[in-house]
Amino acid sequence: MSENRNDDQPGDGGCQCGAVRYALSAPPATVYVCHCRDCRKQSASAFGISAIVDPEALTLLRGRPEKWSRPTAGGSVMDCYFCGTCGTRLWHIARDDPEAVSIKGGSLDTPPDLAAADHIWTSRKLSGVLIPPGCRQYPEEPDG
Repeated sequence: MSENRNDDQPGDGGCQCGAVRYALSAPPATVYVCHCRDCRKQSASAFGISAIVDPEALTLLRGRPEKWSRPTAGGSVMDCYFCGTCGTRLWHIARDDPEAVSIKGGSLDTPPDLAAADHIWTSRKLSGVLIPPGCRQYPEEPDG
């Protein structure tokens, strides 16, 4: 991850209070809608949204995120970055896959298009949540 670029650009995002800002220099490789319990709790909603980018595409523009680490269902550890002032979750990095940064969709200035997002952990999807026709679905984590 690069640090402290001075201008904003399309693909920027940040926390709710504005203390932390970041930019993405490349579009996400994949967008996931995750229905697991951890993502539901993290987002305080029916699912979490993750835009997967290369770590080199993420540039910190302002502020310094705090980090909280938690175990994952697969036995790894997830480092979760958030604003220490307002608590907005910004991105996650799994220690067993540091080559992928999971940008939290709600922190992006321009929300990702969910029409073609992959839906993961659908085995834990809340009843009443509808997945658009044609979207790839995985009962748990997708294979590789």
